[in-house]
Amino acid sequence: MKRLIAEREKARLGGGEKRIEAQHAKGKFTARERIAMLLDEGSFEEYDMFVTHRTTDFGLDKQHYLSDGVVTGYGTIDGRPVYVFSQDFTVFGGSLSETYAEKICKIMDQALKVGVPVIGINDSGGARIQEGVRSLAGYASIFQRNIMASGVIPQISAIFGPCAGGAVYSPALTDFVLMAEKTSYMFVTGPKVVKTVTGETITEEDLGGASVHATKSGVTHFVAADEEEGILLIKKLLSYLPQNNLEEPPLAICDDPADRLEESLNTIIPEKPSQPYDVKDVIQAIADNGEFLEVQRQYARNIVIGFVTFNGISTGIVANQPKYLAGCLDIDASRKAARFIRFCDAFNIPIVSLVDVPGFLPGSAQEFDGIISNGAKLIFAYGEATVPKITVILRKAYGGAYCVMSSKHLRGDVNYAWPNAEIAVMGPAGAIEVLYNRELKAIEDPEERARFVAEKESEYREKFANPYEAAKYGYIDDVIEPRNTRFRIIRALQVLSTKKDGNPPKKHSTLPL
Repeated sequence: MKRLIAEREKARLGGGEKRIEAQHAKGKFTARERIAMLLDEGSFEEYDMFVTHRTTDFGLDKQHYLSDGVVTGYGTIDGRPVYVFSQDFTVFGGSLSETYAEKICKIMDQALKVGVPVIGINDSGGARIQEGVRSLAGYASIFQRNIMASGVIPQISAIFGPCAGGAVYSPALTDFVLMAEKTSYMFVTGPKVVKTVTGETITEEDLGGASVHATKSGVTHFVAADEEEGILLIKKLLSYLPQNNLEEPPLAICDDPADRLEESLNTIIPEKPSQPYDVKDVIQAIADNGEFLEVQRQYARNIVIGFVTFNGISTGIVANQPKYLAGCLDIDASRKAARFIRFCDAFNIPIVSLVDVPGFLPGSAQEFDGIISNGAKLIFAYGEATVPKITVILRKAYGGAYCVMSSKHLRGDVNYAWPNAEIAVMGPAGAIEVLYNRELKAIEDPEERARFVAEKESEYREKFANPYEAAKYGYIDDVIEPRNTRFRIIRALQVLSTKKDGNPPKKHSTLPL
């Protein structure tokens, strides 16, 4: 018994007091401190505390630390079981060895068997060089398990320190990545290699810090000010998710009346069609208690994604954002939304789309970089999804972008429009230029021309750019009062709760990657 107690104490010290102090001096917690903050008190059951590496080369036979640089096990968050691994930077800089990888693979296999989420806390210098290819094999073994678990159990990665080289690909294969400001970074090749190969001088923060991946690459879905906030974000995120793909998301307790009218929505859309507004105001007005967990908030801001509840029902939101690029769809927005839609579909989370889109972003840069194939990803995601899909057209839905944004033709279940919504091949101004090009060229007087344009735009709106034309064909199920939007969405979610839909049998689809 004495030996057991002594060995456990030794394991809990990781790389020793000095290295723990060095970790704290950087504003970082230790592997076990992070797990203690994440899990319900007293719920953690640790696996493989007494594992050590097997390497004898380069003097490692004289350096053995219990747990070998990663803490693994399971526990509960708000009473719901999860598996977790937390990398320990105090032991060999958190570098991954053969046995370290085996520990992670063990809990991932267990999580897949029992059907519960996996949370990985990353803080590692990369592969343990002294172990050569065995370390690389360890990474590949983890990647394979990330792939097998994808779409079966939620996988969340928290980056609370360095994550470099091959190590970055495991988080990239998971569903959500979270980074902490100033203490975490991710890159395939570090600043020294970049300098050697390309001659570019760049810092770790500028190459792969949280801000870079939140705004430029889109690799990270959440940025936290510090580790405590990051752990709270993980807990909040999990509250919207089911344990696995065979379960429904948890039903939250809701004290916000389902039939609450939101009068502000009747006047939220500006009279001038080109004037922007913040679609997040609409989301917060209709969601339970105005709560909205936004995902990838700083990336591709022309589209907004995230989680809300409607009368306690966990729901994914996809909304065009008129404040940025007039709400146009571009490459980044298409990829961002498509990935989120596919996640929601995999885990039985209904999708509500709030549409105000003038079209796809024009320009040679978009065309050269593949707006066609990237836009097709969004079409594919909506068309493939079998979860309940509810669409509300707030203002504009023009051209191909109307088709893409969960239209009736992509198996939208319930499609609503607000009274002033414009649904057409293109906006009135552009349509008049095409339809009356010859007449416009013949009018020389500017005032007469302006009157002619105003008259024809009014006629076009009356005939084409209104929700009743689409409703006439059944493409819109109903035109609703904006203030009733929350109630109508909730009613639709309730009736669609038993929806059964499917796709043809196949090995897998050939998504336009």
